[in-house]
Amino acid sequence: MTESKISIANKPSPHSRGNRIARMCWGLVQGTLFRMSPRPCRRWRRFLLKTFGATMAPGAKVGPRARIWGPWNLEMGEHSTISDDVDVYCVAPIKIGSHTTISQYSYLCGATHDHTHPRFPLEPYPITIGSGCWVAADVYVAPGVTIGDRTVVGARSSVFGDLPSGKICVGSPAKPIKDRVVGEATPHANLPAGERPDDAAS
Repeated sequence: MTESKISIANKPSPHSRGNRIARMCWGLVQGTLFRMSPRPCRRWRRFLLKTFGATMAPGAKVGPRARIWGPWNLEMGEHSTISDDVDVYCVAPIKIGSHTTISQYSYLCGATHDHTHPRFPLEPYPITIGSGCWVAADVYVAPGVTIGDRTVVGARSSVFGDLPSGKICVGSPAKPIKDRVVGEATPHANLPAGERPDDAAS
C-alpha cells in the first residue's frame, strides 16, 4: 500500500476568526451558566441561547446537558424540546418545528466532509425537522435532511434522506413503515403545565 502524499496536518480551519471566537465564548457559557443551571430553569437557558443568536419561540425547551455547537444557527418553534445529551452540530442552520421533541442521545449532524477531496473539506448542510414530530432516543440525523410534519422516527434509527410527513419511520437507513395515526390523548395530556410527566423529563 502506497502512503498518501497528501497531508492533512495543520489543515486550516474553515471557520472565520469571528466564528471561532464566538464558539469559544459560547463554550465557556455552555460549560458553566448553561450546563450547571437546574433543570426547571428553562427560561434561563432559552435566554442564554437567544443571547448568542438562537431563534427561540415561546415555550421552547433545551435540557442543561444538551450540546449546541453554534446557537446562532439554531431555530426552535413553540413548545419544541431538545432533551439532555442531544448533540446539535449546527454548523449549518438547524430548524426544529413547533411541538417537536428530540429525545436523549440523538445527534443532529449539520455538516459532513467531502470524501472525494484529499483534505476532506467541511461541507455544511441544513437540517429541517417539521412540527409535531418525535425523534426518539439515539437517532442520527444526517446533513441536509428534511423530516416532514407529524413524523415519528424510532429509537436508534439513522436518517440519511428526507422523510415524508405523517409517518412512523424506523431503521438504518430510516424508512416509513406505516402512517402515524393520532388517537385520543392519554390522561396525563390534560394535566396542567408543570404536572405532566414529560415536563419533568424534558
